[in-house]
Amino acid sequence: MIKLLVADSHPVVRKGIELIFVASQDIRVVGGVSNGEAIFEFLRHHQADVILCEVDLPKLNGITALRRLSKEYPDINVLMFTSQPEEIYALNTIKAGASGYLSKMANIITLKEAITKVSQGETYLSPNLTEQLSYRRKINRRSGSYYKKLSTREIEVLKLLSVGKKNKEIAQELEINEKTVSTYKSRLMKKLDVNNIVDLVNRAKLMNV
Repeated sequence: MIKLLVADSHPVVRKGIELIFVASQDIRVVGGVSNGEAIFEFLRHHQADVILCEVDLPKLNGITALRRLSKEYPDINVLMFTSQPEEIYALNTIKAGASGYLSKMANIITLKEAITKVSQGETYLSPNLTEQLSYRRKINRRSGSYYKKLSTREIEVLKLLSVGKKNKEIAQELEINEKTVSTYKSRLMKKLDVNNIVDLVNRAKLMNV
């Protein structure tokens, strides 16, 4: 029996997932939490095999929580379950330690398959994303150029900037110093070809960060 913890800020989503698996003989929802910090509070007292986790969580965002989970609970597999665009977040969450990335548009059968797969230590990516990655690799081999991706940490900083966080607040949430945040901002401006913070935030919104 797979013990599943659901981390999502929306009560309807948490309850819905619980109801989906209430009669399942393979998956049991052992808890639901509404923010990133609550994940660790739950794990201090309960066990879980898989965490179904939203990227956009309050208090501690999903990617930051994922980094910490990889260090503190390496035996727990995390499946990101989100409405955030996979072309921006999927690879970065996998790099940060996620075992899979699934859109909330997926059907129940796919959800069950993804949870089962990551519980077995495998990686789950959607067929669409797998196809895109294959296509990009072919293009890269032909052209000799590589798509300029943002790092996982740059994505985190960009997301926090886009919701109005100040350097000090970002530094505290990501547990880095303010000078490092400034460095990431400079890198982001260069990579996204903008000259000021306003344009950077606007670019982030266009990317649905």
